[in-house]
Amino acid sequence: MINREEFLNKRYKAEKRFQMYGKTAIILALLFLAVFLFKIFSTGYTAFQKTWIIVPINYDPEFMYLDADQKPSIEDLQDSEYFDVGIESFAALDQNANEDQITDIKRMFAFIFEEEIKDHILSNPDDFGKIVEVKLTASDDLDQVFKGNYPRDLPEERRRVNDYQLNIFDRLNSEGKVVSNFNFSFFTNADSREAELAGIASSFMGSLFSILVCLAVSFPVALLAAIYLEEFAPKNRLTDFIEVNINNLAAVPSIVFGLLGLGVLLAVFGLPRSTPLVGGITLSLMTLPTIIIAARASLKAVPPSIREAALAMGASKMQTTLHHTVPLSLPGTLSGTIIGLAQALGETAPLILIGMVAFVNTIPGSPMDPAASLPVQIYIWAESAERGFVEKVSACIMVLLIFLVLMNLAAQMIRHKFEKKWN
Repeated sequence: MINREEFLNKRYKAEKRFQMYGKTAIILALLFLAVFLFKIFSTGYTAFQKTWIIVPINYDPEFMYLDADQKPSIEDLQDSEYFDVGIESFAALDQNANEDQITDIKRMFAFIFEEEIKDHILSNPDDFGKIVEVKLTASDDLDQVFKGNYPRDLPEERRRVNDYQLNIFDRLNSEGKVVSNFNFSFFTNADSREAELAGIASSFMGSLFSILVCLAVSFPVALLAAIYLEEFAPKNRLTDFIEVNINNLAAVPSIVFGLLGLGVLLAVFGLPRSTPLVGGITLSLMTLPTIIIAARASLKAVPPSIREAALAMGASKMQTTLHHTVPLSLPGTLSGTIIGLAQALGETAPLILIGMVAFVNTIPGSPMDPAASLPVQIYIWAESAERGFVEKVSACIMVLLIFLVLMNLAAQMIRHKFEKKWN
């Protein structure tokens, strides 16, 4: 027969083992999270830096097809051609370069070099006829070379940057003509086929518009449904059936809602494809069950004494609900809504099905304009073979994570600030 002391020792040992298992699980979870964040941030932080090459640009009137004896107007400079200006300036980087080598030098720069040369002279018209240094965006390959992400030790035939281009680049770098600064264009540019020019402005605005549409549709519908089911609906088989289906809808895979949006919103109602309007409505259908469940839980948490006191003072059922119960339940409802929206923000499958996976190189001005979203942008860039998009993927994930963390912090702050403590 086991004595009492031995029995208690076994219980204490079992409790310590259970605590050890729990601590081990937490440590492993934190370890995996730390590895994930380290991998994302170590790969993506370089995307916030952009590489420029400082080139002496010769604004010779002959190359601009303008009269050298007359000072041009802004309109003349606006209408001038700058391709030859760039080519002649690139050729000056190597006086002995042949035609093929000049083409190689041109490929060291982004294809927008003409616009950058043009923007400089429009901002500094007094530089007309002079040779001035202008910062031009380096190609994505040389950008990766400068950041140390490009394997220079590979054979030349396996590299997109040949030895001649590397020699020119190394010489310019040694002369201090290669600089790196904060990449503002990552936040202001739309998507691009060229990694050095690609940005998240279009996908960010697409996500923002989608979330606003989702909020505008899902919040009032979910709140009214929760109020009716919790405060007014009779308890019978029909309401039980509705409640069971709401709980089941919360567990339906998101791709099913994407099929619903494709089959109903696009095929039946003919709404514009690839727009945040359709994306927001589709995400609102997915978010509705989550918000309804959160709103009902918040309404249940209001003490019955509040309702009884209001009714005892002569308030009607509607007045009691709208003036007392709903305001007191709003903190929990709002926090649940923000968490639901944060979940919708990270969804990809429904948006792919409704066409928001298309390449969009313009920034949307309204929910009716074609756009991508941040998760879909990550998917698109992850499918790209160019090395420059690797850091873009991680950087976009960083932005999305920060967005999600801010939304969850907002939910917690709202709950702690407005939540009532009942004794």
